[in-house]
Amino acid sequence: MSAAGIGFFWVIASHLVCYFYLLVVAAVFLSAGEKRSFGDLDDDDDDVFASKKAKTKVEESAPGAATGMILSLRESLQDCKHSLASCQVELEAAKSEIEKWHSAFQKIPAVPSGANPDPVSVVSYLSNLKSSEESLREQLEKAKKREAAFIVTFAKREQEIAELKSAVRDLKTQLRPPSMQTRRLLLDPAIHEEFTHLKRKKIKELQDNVAAVNFTPSSKLGKMLMAKCRTLQEENEEIGAMASEGKIHELGMKIAVLKSQNNELRNQFDVLYKHMDGVTNDVERSNEMVSILQEELGAKDLELARLKEVLSQKEASHDEAVEERDEAANDMNTASDPMHVKVES
Repeated sequence: MSAAGIGFFWVIASHLVCYFYLLVVAAVFLSAGEKRSFGDLDDDDDDVFASKKAKTKVEESAPGAATGMILSLRESLQDCKHSLASCQVELEAAKSEIEKWHSAFQKIPAVPSGANPDPVSVVSYLSNLKSSEESLREQLEKAKKREAAFIVTFAKREQEIAELKSAVRDLKTQLRPPSMQTRRLLLDPAIHEEFTHLKRKKIKELQDNVAAVNFTPSSKLGKMLMAKCRTLQEENEEIGAMASEGKIHELGMKIAVLKSQNNELRNQFDVLYKHMDGVTNDVERSNEMVSILQEELGAKDLELARLKEVLSQKEASHDEAVEERDEAANDMNTASDPMHVKVES
């Protein structure tokens, strides 16, 4: 219970104590007045002027006590009304605060639209959050396994690329012999003989072409065919060079694709990790908020029950005061009726 609730309880208790004290004092005065009036009447039955004395004594004593009692009852009734009004104001404030909490619960996505917030829906929302957290953890584990597999394949591909680069380097060194080796090959008699044979063959082909150009009607066609053959040979050489370079380019493209996939996986892993942190923080905040709100709702329910009990007690005490006042008035009327009868007799 809060400090404001305790203070309010003590104020109500003090008002009730004062009210009961005033009732007791009024009852004592009333009983004293009644005893005195009836005793005087019993003692003065044989006296002729006894009725006048009793009447004067009752008129002097009973109206003063009744007036004081009525005034005190009115004051206590006013105090009770003021305290009741303050209690009603505090009750309205408590109701408005509870409505605020209900509206705050309804704004939370855990509560569906058009439904009142209850602990069952909040607990189900928390269980859904926990299940989503577990599913995200499973996805994270799967992503970690896939990342490890991709890292292994990436290492294997890098090793293959390094091996291919070393093989290409060896082939280039083999295809480009050093100048000293070429000189030695040219100084070899067998190779020199082969070169001279090829040279003679080439000279003969050229001579035949010249002869075809100069002396035959189909020399233009032969010239075109030779040009076409040369272009085809050049294209074949270019295609071979492109094929040798295309494998390296293809491997480079595959490496780039694998790197991009690895970067995407890492980014997804970072996003999942951040999302997991956010989900865990949201779950912790939700648990704390739910516990705090449950405690506050319990306190508000207790305070409402206490206020209702206080209001019922005040209404009961007010009804008792009204009944006692009516009974006092009736007693006064009954006490005054015999005296009037005796005076007339």
